[in-house]
Amino acid sequence: MKYFSLLKGLLFFACLIPLLRLAWFGYASQLGANPIEFITRSLGTWTLVFLLLTLSITPLRQLSGWSWLARLRRMAGLYAFFYALLHFITYVWLDQFFDLPAIYKDVLKRPFITAGFAAFILLIPLAITSTNAMMKRLGGRRWQWLHRLDYVIAMLAVLHYWWLVKKDITQPLIYAAILATLLGYRVWNGLFKRWIRGRSNAK
Repeated sequence: MKYFSLLKGLLFFACLIPLLRLAWFGYASQLGANPIEFITRSLGTWTLVFLLLTLSITPLRQLSGWSWLARLRRMAGLYAFFYALLHFITYVWLDQFFDLPAIYKDVLKRPFITAGFAAFILLIPLAITSTNAMMKRLGGRRWQWLHRLDYVIAMLAVLHYWWLVKKDITQPLIYAAILATLLGYRVWNGLFKRWIRGRSNAK
């Protein structure tokens, strides 16, 4: 695609807008009555947005025929990890003040914390193995199997959000519907390809 580098650069900086927005809100004292909760929830929401964006790139590429979209998947995935890391640091530092026993109890006793913590832990190996060198070291097939954890991570992230809000589940429901659509497309596409192969073999 012509001008792809320019587009990628613009998207790279566009992905920083949520963080810059938070910084501006902090500077302008617009973080609300509970700034820590506002920051934590905002970072968590953007983590989920980038996770779903990462998962949507392959279906969009297949449906549109725009092969260049595949080259944006790594960046979207790394931004998902970046915001997840900031979300985790905010919880550990600003919310819990590095109180490890309290964090341990939270992880064990509060389901939404358990789901979020599990999602973050699973994101770490995906971020580590996102480079071309790690892809070659693992081998294409093993790398693909590992990175299918994206769907498990997204499901845990949606559960984390759903269990967190408790009452008004409108937003978690929207994210769950998007994830279900992406999962449904993957299943349908896999079955369709298997059916095509079966027909070809039958001939």
